[in-house]
Amino acid sequence: MKRREFITLLGGAVVAWPLAARAQQPAMPVIGVINSGTSAANAKNVTPLRQALKEAGFVDRESVVIDFRWARKPI
Repeated sequence: MKRREFITLLGGAVVAWPLAARAQQPAMPVIGVINSGTSAANAKNVTPLRQALKEAGFVDRESVVIDFRWARKPI
């Protein structure tokens, strides 16, 4: 193997390494919660939901992402 071929091969491996490492990470599932009220009005519902998911083995930001969306902004 010539010197230029070796340097080209080594350079290609260095560039491809981060891409291969990212591809091996599994995607985290997302649970979307949409509500018609405000976050303040529905705060009493968020804690039991998180607790029930935790009991089922789904911990926010560890095994699943819980994304809350509210229709109204708090005043």
